[in-house]
Amino acid sequence: MADEPKKTTTDFLDQSEIDKLLTQERVQQAPRQHFVRADGERTAVGAAFKVETYDFRNPVFLSEIELRRLRILHEDFIRYLSARLSLFLRMELNLKMAKLTTATYEKFTESLPSPTHLCLFKVEPLMGIGILDINPRLALTIADRLLGGRGHSVKAERYLTEIEVALLEDIIQIILEEWCGQWKTEQELHGLIIGHESNGRFLQTSPKDAIVLALTLEVNFGDCSEQIQIGLPYYTIEPLVKKMQARRQKDATTSQAEKHSAWQKSYDRITVPVRAEWQAFELSLREISNLRVGDVLEMPATHLQETSILLNGTHKFTGTVGLDTDHVAVKLTKKISQEDTNHVKSDGRKNP
Repeated sequence: MADEPKKTTTDFLDQSEIDKLLTQERVQQAPRQHFVRADGERTAVGAAFKVETYDFRNPVFLSEIELRRLRILHEDFIRYLSARLSLFLRMELNLKMAKLTTATYEKFTESLPSPTHLCLFKVEPLMGIGILDINPRLALTIADRLLGGRGHSVKAERYLTEIEVALLEDIIQIILEEWCGQWKTEQELHGLIIGHESNGRFLQTSPKDAIVLALTLEVNFGDCSEQIQIGLPYYTIEPLVKKMQARRQKDATTSQAEKHSAWQKSYDRITVPVRAEWQAFELSLREISNLRVGDVLEMPATHLQETSILLNGTHKFTGTVGLDTDHVAVKLTKKISQEDTNHVKSDGRKNP
């Protein structure tokens, strides 16, 4: 019986070599990574394009630029509203933007506190119903001020009575007027109050998955510091946003395009005096007094190429003098810029 060959230590693999082989096997079996574009085309990982994370549970229909423009618009709205409410209440009322975000209608209504006071409003001629949420303590403090009180914070946590709701409608109407006034460049709007509620969980003014633009305001009125929230469906403000984008794009295109002056028929009969001059030389007063008819003044030939053309006394062109049949003509060779014109006198001579 033949002897079996003995195994040497070189026939075995150590742990590092085993791990290396396993890694190579995983790389070969792993599927190649790729991205799928919006049009369905697959793109390799190494392609040069920007990938951003997107939260499908909290969708955002407004870009960062659009949100920035809306934030600037609402900052103006807050500034004007603060001044107007202070005058109406005859007491300082400070407003500050706490948050401007987008959320689904379901999340927005779930975030509303309870108890609270909700005002349902409509912006004509736009579609959709908006929600204005005022903290009851702030609403009662404002109502107390409207009834002649000193504006001290009311500690009670209760629902508003019909009289207090009627008093508060004057404040809400001012808020709606100021908000609509910020969009007067895009469209004429009018705010209408259509109802009041005390609990946001039972509201059904929009679909649950509708996107809402939510504005949260911090209000400081006397010793009362509370919040006001304004929620508008995205489909309500979408026409305004599109008009704002179109107007800004049109303004940008107009500013970038070169403006050409158009000739008007009314210009045809306007006469402008034209004069050609040379800056030849200087003579003393005695030499000028000795001049007689028939004397010849010698001028360098180069002056013919440095003829100044004045339009209505303003140096506009430089030309060369020559003959055209039996007429003396000037060929325009250079247009004088506005900066050069400021350094030229009305007689064509340059200022020192």
